[in-house]
Amino acid sequence: MIKITGGTCSDLCDPHLKMTRRDLLRVGGASILGLSLGSLFKLQALAGETGKRAGGPGWGTAKNVVMIYLQGGPSHLDLWDPKENAPDNIRSTFKPIPTKIPGVNFTEVLPELAKVNDKFTMIRSMSYTPNGLFNHTAAIYQIMTGYTTDKVSPSGQLEPPDPKDFPNFGSNIVRLRPLDEPMLPFVMLPRPLQESNVVGKGGNAGFLGKAFDPYTLFPDGDDMDLNKLDRIRTDDLKLPPEVFALRLQRRAKLREAIEQAMPDIDKAVANYNLDDYYQRALNLIVSGRARKAFDLTQESEQMRDRYGRNTFGQSCLLARRLIEAGTRVVEVIWPKVANSDNHSWDHHVELTKRMGTQSGPMLDKGLAAFIADMDERGLLKETLVVAIGEFGRSPQKGVSTSGNSNTADGRDHWPYCYTSVIAGAGIKRGYVHGKSDKTGSSPAEDPVHPTELLATMYHAFGIDPETIVYNHLKQPRELVKAKAVTKLFA
Repeated sequence: MIKITGGTCSDLCDPHLKMTRRDLLRVGGASILGLSLGSLFKLQALAGETGKRAGGPGWGTAKNVVMIYLQGGPSHLDLWDPKENAPDNIRSTFKPIPTKIPGVNFTEVLPELAKVNDKFTMIRSMSYTPNGLFNHTAAIYQIMTGYTTDKVSPSGQLEPPDPKDFPNFGSNIVRLRPLDEPMLPFVMLPRPLQESNVVGKGGNAGFLGKAFDPYTLFPDGDDMDLNKLDRIRTDDLKLPPEVFALRLQRRAKLREAIEQAMPDIDKAVANYNLDDYYQRALNLIVSGRARKAFDLTQESEQMRDRYGRNTFGQSCLLARRLIEAGTRVVEVIWPKVANSDNHSWDHHVELTKRMGTQSGPMLDKGLAAFIADMDERGLLKETLVVAIGEFGRSPQKGVSTSGNSNTADGRDHWPYCYTSVIAGAGIKRGYVHGKSDKTGSSPAEDPVHPTELLATMYHAFGIDPETIVYNHLKQPRELVKAKAVTKLFA
C-alpha cells in the first residue's frame, strides 16, 4: 500500500512533510485512506522547476511512457543484430530471418517482432565504457537513474536502496509532470529490480522522498510461476465491504465541516490546498478506476492469448490497460531475476536452449503484441515505449568478461555494444539508428549512451534533461548529464 508518513524528513529533501492539518484530521476515512493517496497527490503537486525550454524535434510529444526492462542483459547477436558472416565462435546458432524493413534481419527467435518492426526504431549502437558497471546491479542503477555510484564492490554488488539514492526516471517524470486526474501516476510490475540480495536499487524515488515512489504490483509467487498475474491483489485500492461510497463521501463532508471550525490550522496550511488532494484521493478510491485497470478478466480470452499466457505477456497487457486508464509511467520488469537460470536473460550457459524455448518466445510474443495493440488503439501517438537491458552479451562465446564462467554455448556481459528498441510519441517508424561493427563488438556509427536515452525520454515529455533537482544535501544536480538524441524523432 502506498503510505506517506508524517514527521520531519529534511534529510530526504521533504521539508513539506511536517506536522500539518492532515496529521490532525485523520478521522472518518483515515482507516480507509490513511490520507496516503491524498498526501501523494499533494506532494507531487509541489514540483520544482519543470524545464520548459523548447528543445527541437520530439519536444513534448509524450504524455506517458512504458519501459519494458529486459533485466539480465539480452544478447543482441542472438536477437536483433545477427552477424551471419562472423566466425563460428561469434555467429549465433539461430538463423537470420527478414523483417518488414528491407535489408534488416532478426534471428528466427523473433518472428512476431519481425512483422512489426516497421512501427518502431531500433538502436543498434547502445554503448558505454564500464566503470564498475560490468555487473548487473551497477548497470541497472545507471539506466534507471542516469547516475553511477562510487560504492561498487569487486563483484559488482551495491549497497541496498538508500533514501540518498538518485531517483528512478519515473519518479522524476511524475514529479515534474503530475497527473491532473484520479489515477496512479507510476506503477512498477511484476517484480522488483533485483540482483542477488540487492533488491530495489534504482527502483524508487530516492532523495525526492516517498511521495514519488512507484505503486508496486508484485503478485505472490516465485519467478517460475507464470500465472501469478492471475492473482493480483489491490486491497489498498478498494473500499472495505462495510464501507460504501456514499458513506465515505459523507465522511469527507464531515472532514470539511471540521476544517471550517479550525481557522488557525487553515491559515497555517492555506497554500497546500489539502481539500483538493484529499478529494482526488477519494475519487481514485470511489471511482475504482485503478482497480478496474488491474482487472485482466475484463480482456477477452483471445486478447490474453495474443500477449502470451505468461508473466511477461500479461504484464505487457496490464501496462496497456494502465496507460488507457491514465497512468503516466509504467515499468515492466522482466519476470526472472538476473544471475539465474530458465527464462533469465543472463545466458552464461545453455543460451541456445533457454533463449530458443523460453526467454525468446516470451519476449517475441509479448512485446510484438504490445506494440501492435498500442498502435491499433492510437495509444502510441502519445506513449513512449522503450525496451532495453542493462547491457548486451559478449560477441565471443565462452569467454569471461565479468569474472563469471561461461560455457561454449554462453555469452558474458558486454556493455560496449548492444541493442534497444524505442517507439511511439513521435519516434521514427521502421528506422535503424546506428550500426555495430562486423562482430557486434562496438558501434560503427552513432553510439548512444544509456544516459542519452534517458535524456531523450525526458525531452519527449518536454522536460529539459538538465533540469535541476536537489539531493539530500541540498546540492543541485541535473536530472541527467546528457543530451537527447533528437535524430530518433520523425
